[in-house]
Amino acid sequence: MSTPEHVEGRTFDVPPPQPPGVPRASVELSLAPHAAPHDEDAAEQEAGEIGPTGRVLRFTAEPEPVARHGPAKILAICNQKGGVGKTTSTINLGASLAEYGRKVLLVDFDPQGALSVGLGIHPHQLDQTIYNVIMERAVGVQDVIMETGVEDMHLLPSNIDLSAAEIQLVSEVGREHTLVRTLRPVIDDYDYVLVDCQPSLGLLTVNALAAADGVLIPLECEFFSLRGVALLIDTIEKVRERLNPKLEITGIVATMYDPRTLHSREVMARVVEAFGDIVFDTVINRTVRFPETTVAGEPITKWAPRSAGAKAYRALAREVIAR
Repeated sequence: MSTPEHVEGRTFDVPPPQPPGVPRASVELSLAPHAAPHDEDAAEQEAGEIGPTGRVLRFTAEPEPVARHGPAKILAICNQKGGVGKTTSTINLGASLAEYGRKVLLVDFDPQGALSVGLGIHPHQLDQTIYNVIMERAVGVQDVIMETGVEDMHLLPSNIDLSAAEIQLVSEVGREHTLVRTLRPVIDDYDYVLVDCQPSLGLLTVNALAAADGVLIPLECEFFSLRGVALLIDTIEKVRERLNPKLEITGIVATMYDPRTLHSREVMARVVEAFGDIVFDTVINRTVRFPETTVAGEPITKWAPRSAGAKAYRALAREVIAR
């Protein structure tokens, strides 16, 4: 259990809903519209069932196919803490959106290239990556985008070269808007662009937030992950005020949840208490299937389509489309 904290005369077993030093506006950002409850289940649960978040599940029907693609909604998948499921969520949410007829571009914006590796790409073997698009005027984004093993899901890959961009961009004019300029030529070709951010709040992450319409925050059901979200939300608020007025928090998705442990259940309760309706009903449970998919270089919706993890990411995709 965590050490109690005292804030304004009250005692909390975990961080209070309003973290010290973070303005209330940091939590009360403009939010995407929430899905209305549905009477019938879109998955395999009964209407009115209590979900892992402790709330009645708000079911969303299977989305209708789109008449035409674009312009894309850009979502930054962001958390400055590593190992919380950003890359896993980017791959599997993207594949699930593609299953529902949406055309998706995944942007690997982490110099570690984990997103590319997770789709079976060897980053060190690539001749051109997003780094070349950003730093070389002669290279267009269309020249670097790759197909994946999932229909209608494409990849803008990355490798360690991208780490140099953060240093080189410091002296550039309008450096915070480099990514949005990079994506502009293809924004009308896709329905969603998912940007897998690096685990830091540096210039690359600020670029992703400056380009995004919304932020999706994967939050590991672990005490220290909860504490770090306050800092991320403060950064999101600053970017919204100074660089990108349209930026909203699309939602927080709890990951690596283990319903068997008291700790996971307690953290989940505090997440919902602190952030309310921006927490998705969908919860991603901890499972051995996800490491298997990384080795296979495929999303779980393709590697194990009937698994609980695949069903969870399809449910998350329905919520994302509905918001």
